[in-house]
Amino acid sequence: MSDTKIPRYDCSTLLINVTTSTLTKAQKRWRLAYWTIYSFRAMLSVLPKSRLLSAEILTSHDYTALDVEPEPSSSHDEANKLVSNSIDPDMDGIRLAEMVKNKDSHTLSLLGGVEGVATALGTNPEYGINGNDEDVSRRSQLFGANTYHKPPPKGLLHFVLEAFKDTTILILLVCAALSLGFGIKEHGAEEGWYEGGSIFVAVFLVIVVSAFSNFRQARRFDKLSKISNNIKVEVVREARRLQISIFDLVVGDIVFLKIGDQIPADGLFLDGHSLQVDESSMTGESDHVEVDSTNNPFLFSGSKVADGYAQMLVVSVGMNTAWGEMMSSISSDSNERTPLQARLDKLTSTIGKVGLAVAFLVLLVLLARYFTGNTKDENGIKEYNGCNTDIDDVFNAVVSIVTAAVTIVVVAIPEGLPLAVTLTLAYSMKRMMTDQAMVRKLPACETMGSATVICTDKTGTLTLNQMKVTKFWLGQESIVEETYCKIASSIRDLFHQGVGLNTTGSVSKLKPGSSVAEFSGSPTEKAILSWAVLEMGMEMDKVKQKYAILHVETFNSEKKRSGVLISRKADNTTHIHWKGAAEIILAMCSHYYESNGVIKSMDGNGRSQMENIIHGMAASSLRCIAFAYKQVSEEETADNNDVKARQRLKEEGLTLLGIVGIKDPCRPGVKKAVEACQSAGVEIKMITGDNVFTAKAIATECGILRLDQQVEKGEVVEGVEFRNYTDEERIQKVDKIRVMARSSPFDKLLMVQCLKKKGHVVAVTGDGTNDAPALKEADVGLSMGIQGTEVAKESSDIVILDDDFTSVATVLRWGRCVYTNIQKFIQFQLTVNVAALVINFIAAVSAGEVPLTAVQLLWVNLIMDTLGALALATDRPTDELMQRPPVGRTEPLITNIMWRNLLSQALYQITILLILQFKGESIFNVSPEVNDTLIFNTFVFCQVFNEFNARKLEKRNVFKGIHKNKLFLGIIGITVVLQVLMVEFLKKFADTARLSWQQWLACIAMAAFTWPIGWAVKFIPVTEKPIFSYLKRLRSIFTKIKQTIYHKEASSFRLGTA
Repeated sequence: MSDTKIPRYDCSTLLINVTTSTLTKAQKRWRLAYWTIYSFRAMLSVLPKSRLLSAEILTSHDYTALDVEPEPSSSHDEANKLVSNSIDPDMDGIRLAEMVKNKDSHTLSLLGGVEGVATALGTNPEYGINGNDEDVSRRSQLFGANTYHKPPPKGLLHFVLEAFKDTTILILLVCAALSLGFGIKEHGAEEGWYEGGSIFVAVFLVIVVSAFSNFRQARRFDKLSKISNNIKVEVVREARRLQISIFDLVVGDIVFLKIGDQIPADGLFLDGHSLQVDESSMTGESDHVEVDSTNNPFLFSGSKVADGYAQMLVVSVGMNTAWGEMMSSISSDSNERTPLQARLDKLTSTIGKVGLAVAFLVLLVLLARYFTGNTKDENGIKEYNGCNTDIDDVFNAVVSIVTAAVTIVVVAIPEGLPLAVTLTLAYSMKRMMTDQAMVRKLPACETMGSATVICTDKTGTLTLNQMKVTKFWLGQESIVEETYCKIASSIRDLFHQGVGLNTTGSVSKLKPGSSVAEFSGSPTEKAILSWAVLEMGMEMDKVKQKYAILHVETFNSEKKRSGVLISRKADNTTHIHWKGAAEIILAMCSHYYESNGVIKSMDGNGRSQMENIIHGMAASSLRCIAFAYKQVSEEETADNNDVKARQRLKEEGLTLLGIVGIKDPCRPGVKKAVEACQSAGVEIKMITGDNVFTAKAIATECGILRLDQQVEKGEVVEGVEFRNYTDEERIQKVDKIRVMARSSPFDKLLMVQCLKKKGHVVAVTGDGTNDAPALKEADVGLSMGIQGTEVAKESSDIVILDDDFTSVATVLRWGRCVYTNIQKFIQFQLTVNVAALVINFIAAVSAGEVPLTAVQLLWVNLIMDTLGALALATDRPTDELMQRPPVGRTEPLITNIMWRNLLSQALYQITILLILQFKGESIFNVSPEVNDTLIFNTFVFCQVFNEFNARKLEKRNVFKGIHKNKLFLGIIGITVVLQVLMVEFLKKFADTARLSWQQWLACIAMAAFTWPIGWAVKFIPVTEKPIFSYLKRLRSIFTKIKQTIYHKEASSFRLGTA
């Protein structure tokens, strides 16, 4: 035999080199054979499926191993052929569901194991299901959809019945019924029904409006809950990784699971590493359950991935799962009370008690005046003449008096306050959805407005999360595009192992008609994978074929690194690869590679130079990721068959492969958002896992640290330093910290606890599973909608849908807007309450009658409660809100400014209406009926004009931006039109008389004086100290005086007895 070596050509070379003059005869024959096979397969691909041979022939590895550049569409067509459509008709969905629920390994083995179930379900373990509409629809029909039956939502009738449970409404209905009966008996059916019927209609209007508002609110919350439950899951269909809605998941799908994911359906473990699952939501067991392909391959929906990653075969969905059965029995009730609603309930109760006391006094006075003969009818005759008075007349008069008293209670009780909060929150939540923020828990909406500190992540929140490798250091040499070719092939091979096998991402087949590979995974993983494929020439499939993965240590935010133990199939040698934060990986290394493949020892000087390289990249806002490697000897791998012996990979004596710098640019507009928060008195603290140099560079770029100011000691700290402070030191230094680098989730939790102890209202952003404790501990937890895990989202109050800090600043604006809108309504409503109570009480005591009838008072109640709440609760946030300091925890709901505004308006209304009550007939020369109508009309228009004043608590120009609030203007218009109808056309219903145009002008002119009064009183300065604090101080002084007197008396008594 000749020793001459025959050069090896791969088939792609034979195909591409069209010139045949340089080829030998044998090579030409190989070239012809290749073309024959390729052409034959191309012809086969156009034949109907029924005429094709077994799918096994089409998946021949001899063919797929050919190193050729196929036509762009052939890869996609091939994927379609490799995915089987045939579902075993004998496969019983109920049997599969019961098998998983009972963890029945025996049944699973009878079905041929996980692979057998996959085959029966028509699933290719590598390429997934076909995934076309026909296939998905058939699977849904056979095995059901991934939805569960919910209790039907409460209808309008339910809320109407709820409204009837109000005690005051029931009393009014009884009074209306009695009034109707006596009226018909006295005046006949034609005219006797007016008073009682009017009260019935007015009460009905109040009930319908209140019920309809609550019904709309419940529907809105139902829609929001549907959106929040619409989780995105990652599956493989037709050989492509896709993100689909959890509701579109079908039996046979292959789902990718990673740390923090909620398992979306019942399934079987197909492939993965180090998977541990938290099944506490299903079983109540707090210990994590290890899931693998041999001992326990069963996965329950509703459980959460605590560690590792895996691919799961879905075997039952929706109502066939235990989670679906459990969730269908739970009704989502939106009766959650927010802290502000609780405070308003207390305020409502206090005002209601005052109103009840006034109404009771009015009742006593009116009854006393009636039974002592001090009341007269229209003809000037005494209404009560002792035994001579008809019993029906007495009963009718008493019912009228009780009705008037009860109506005062109705007006006094500000039931519109909770309604205003509900409307404000509902409106704000709807608007916030369009501004990329989904509110999961009601209290967060208002609490965010009081936030004094926001602790934010860096990656994806302050930055775009669009990462790209821009720097690469191999040893102490910076590798640029031109020098990649100089890297030794052994080094390239090690990088292919370290990137391709130590990752949770993937490189998928080519898209139809495209020559660009698809990368999936986290932004960091995608950046590294694309760099390895495009710059380092990595072929993912070939790497996976050459090596077997023995053990994986997955990345989490505490370890900041991930490792993999692999075995080369060719020679059974074992290798460890680590990847993670550059300085952490560097500390594990004792040697480093140079680009030529030479290994050098890392002495103190070499380590220092490596640290300087990392610091230099970090100072350029680059995230530094290092790769390290070690081959494990036979002695060290002797116990590799024991899984528990491999739980910890070697972490010392490694060889540094290289360091990459990943650029993640800041989001556009983030600097302005940070400045807006700072000008609003809210401090921004950045908490990141990156090293201190990267953190400082990004914080400066975002405006958290000032470029023109020297960073003071204590403003930038590392997590370990903060962790090692004593409790007293942490409390003392926490306010000064602006940036915390290399932090763990525990450091974030510590910071939140310290800030809360100091009285701050803290908002925190988080995306990882380990962020859950800090998100729960914070006053407002903000999770990320794109990068956030399901555990983080569940622990949060608000989900930032676009992961952008600008949206966090928008949530802050809306939070302040909610709080301010409610304050506006409180000021408006309390003005009406005070004025109505005082007028009715004085008129009842002095004149023996109330100027406003039950129907009129109910109409005023409707205006100020429902329509007023709608008008004032829908103002959008303005820039002015971000110029004020945060409210914090201690500021009272009704401020001194509000007391000044509402008391001045109430005083004016009381004065003008009492003048009309006692002198109106002589001033306007009108009858008592017309005078009562003037009082009613003026009172209503006072509220209409005062609604404008309530728009701005401090600003004198109450009309600024009014043209933007179409709803406010519409409600004002509706109120005026309805008032004209009440006075001019519903005389008998409302007990009014027609007014002349001069009288209308007089009413409007008197009411319009509320504008100049509202403008003038805002010149009166008020102290910042709450008004009731002075009362508390007086109370404490009186208490001290009493104690002093008591001690003196006690001492004199002792002296006397001595």
